[in-house]
Amino acid sequence: MKESLKNILSDRMPVPVGGKVMNLSDAIRKFIRPGMMIHHGAGLSVPMAAHYEIVRQFWGRNPEFTLVSTGGGVYNFALYVFGRLCRKIISGFNGDGYPFPGPNPILTKAFQEGKVEHENWSFLTITERLMAGAMGVPAFPTKSLSGSSMAKDNPNSFCTLDDPFGGKEPLHLVRALQPDISLVHGLVADPEGNTILAAPYHGNLYGPLAAKEGVIVTVEKVVDADFIRRHSPLVKIPSYIVRAVCAVPFGAHPTGMHPWGVAGVEGYGEDEEFILEARNAAKNEETYRNWAEKWVLTCRNHDDFLKKLGQERIWHLKGRIQEDSWVSELVEREDELEEPTTPTEAELLIYAAALWLKKVIKERDYRLILCGIGVSNLASWLAHEWLRREGFPVELVAEVGFYGYIPRPADPFIFNLRNIPSCRMISDIFTTLALIMGGAHTRSIGVLGAGQIDRLGNINTTELSPSGPFLVGSGGANDVASAASEIMVTLHQEKGRFLPKVPYITSPGKKVRTVVSQLGVFEKEFGANELALTAYYPRPGEREEETVRHIKTRCGWDLKVREPLTKLDFPEPADLLRIRIFDPKRLFLGRGETR
Repeated sequence: MKESLKNILSDRMPVPVGGKVMNLSDAIRKFIRPGMMIHHGAGLSVPMAAHYEIVRQFWGRNPEFTLVSTGGGVYNFALYVFGRLCRKIISGFNGDGYPFPGPNPILTKAFQEGKVEHENWSFLTITERLMAGAMGVPAFPTKSLSGSSMAKDNPNSFCTLDDPFGGKEPLHLVRALQPDISLVHGLVADPEGNTILAAPYHGNLYGPLAAKEGVIVTVEKVVDADFIRRHSPLVKIPSYIVRAVCAVPFGAHPTGMHPWGVAGVEGYGEDEEFILEARNAAKNEETYRNWAEKWVLTCRNHDDFLKKLGQERIWHLKGRIQEDSWVSELVEREDELEEPTTPTEAELLIYAAALWLKKVIKERDYRLILCGIGVSNLASWLAHEWLRREGFPVELVAEVGFYGYIPRPADPFIFNLRNIPSCRMISDIFTTLALIMGGAHTRSIGVLGAGQIDRLGNINTTELSPSGPFLVGSGGANDVASAASEIMVTLHQEKGRFLPKVPYITSPGKKVRTVVSQLGVFEKEFGANELALTAYYPRPGEREEETVRHIKTRCGWDLKVREPLTKLDFPEPADLLRIRIFDPKRLFLGRGETR
């Protein structure tokens, strides 16, 4: 935007100046140096404008950054890796998560070839390491990682000790982590840097407080001190750690931002089209280079980027964050919801998992459900709806800070921002995973997805082999598997995914009691017992023993069968409709797999 136009707009819509307010390009030039350890992850909204500006300024200069975050993928981590801007990533998730999870080809190749070093952690342990750094203590206690491959991979930053206070359980510690600088995108800040983050709070203020040189804040809008005082309970970043405040509207794009609780600030939804364009581009180097040129390198600054996005797209994304926008999305796809007329394999899996989940929750009086992405998510949402209709008091939890939410139809993404207004409480990763799902009073079940599982229930979502392709990592799965009361796993069954022993233990199977596939249900007791088949979907024209033989051919170990077997009922059309309204685009449901 030209300075003359900026001046006219400033006269009509006064923007507070002074303090630490500066242009984003200037802030990056002043405070970011080669070799730095750069953190992001204070809120769920990613500081993408700041990332793009760093990439522009350091592209081709080999600055050897270390990136620290709970996670990243095609539009941030992959850019740094592709442009040879980073030498190491410390993270809990390295892949693409929205609108469906999957490995990122650029990251996978770089890790496999050893071009970029990476440390695998979980969401909670990354947060706890930053908490220790913020507190100025050497380590933080955790329930996570014990029994996983991550514990072995990180001997210099994870250890187990005898309880110095005489307890029977060992004490697990993660080492403090102090990045050089942190990047945050918030809703608003005053000129001194007191910043309100958008809900949910994800990594919260721990990374910024741990950063040795403070934080660069980008915001949708700079406000005056009186605005901040009126909203002081929502302020998460205190001014004394802030180095620069940069007004950058749409600075989190393509991630979204919900302005819940803060009047006078507009939010926006995730740009699914943009993200899928980037994911498709990342499949080969030429197309990804073209994508980076188009959206980052040929834009002189963030204003250029917004011009390229265009006003029509921006208004569409602003509309997408509205709580009732799902209604029009469902109306558009109404005729598709009844097709196919028979359930897909994914729908069979979801229905069986939801039925089993409902039964387990009522039998064991669980009060909390935390679900992983994909079919685990949809099964949990369906079971929650059934239980809520029966008046059973169970709450849905999402690891980034959702508690007690009611899922809105049309978008199956686990962190759907339109669910925020339905939350009974909004918090962060530490509160959700360490205190609610894993605390002293928990009565919780975690429903997790997997890349692979073995006969003891150990889950792999990290590496297909010691030198093979990288998947995505733990996310919050290890934290849930380590601390929740019980775990259910959902995954598509085939021999390469049901293994005698997984090559990498992302989440230990100690608390896994149930595994559900499109073919049947497998159960075991707590501890190291083997999974055994306990229920199955009958196959047309086959006797029970024939169906069991077929299930065994899709299992990589000598599967035990626990008699008598339960025969699973197929979902009725009304059940399918309840599943499909959550995923009308069929991102997870598929369109016609054969059994």
